[in-house]
Amino acid sequence: MFEPVFKSAVKLAAAAALLLGLTGLGGCVTVEAPEPVVLNGAAGYLERVALPQNSAITIAVIDLDTPGVVIAQKSFNVVSAPVPFKFILPRESIDKKVNYGVVALIKHNNQVIFQTYDRYPVINNDKFTTEVIMKPVQR
Repeated sequence: MFEPVFKSAVKLAAAAALLLGLTGLGGCVTVEAPEPVVLNGAAGYLERVALPQNSAITIAVIDLDTPGVVIAQKSFNVVSAPVPFKFILPRESIDKKVNYGVVALIKHNNQVIFQTYDRYPVINNDKFTTEVIMKPVQR
């Protein structure tokens, strides 16, 4: 009595599995990750001077309204300026209420010799490319 019902159920399940397998709807749902926020630019200075050997640059994306909050940062040795940079930030890490900006500084022998003094807002003002100008540090 249960054998015909069981055979029909098995055939139905096999057909459903075959159909799902052929159509690619095997229960997996692909969710596309949101596109990252890409920020490009260059950091330099206007003075016509060569950088001392073993100089290092630090470029950072910061919260302009909250001192000390660094969103992303890169540091590396540099021979000359301007220095191109690129940050790739996860879209979900961007807050529409934050005023993001880019800052930069160049150090030699652990002494800052050039740094930004002006604001360079990015991201939430729909600006994703910027040129950052550093000025000599006054001692």
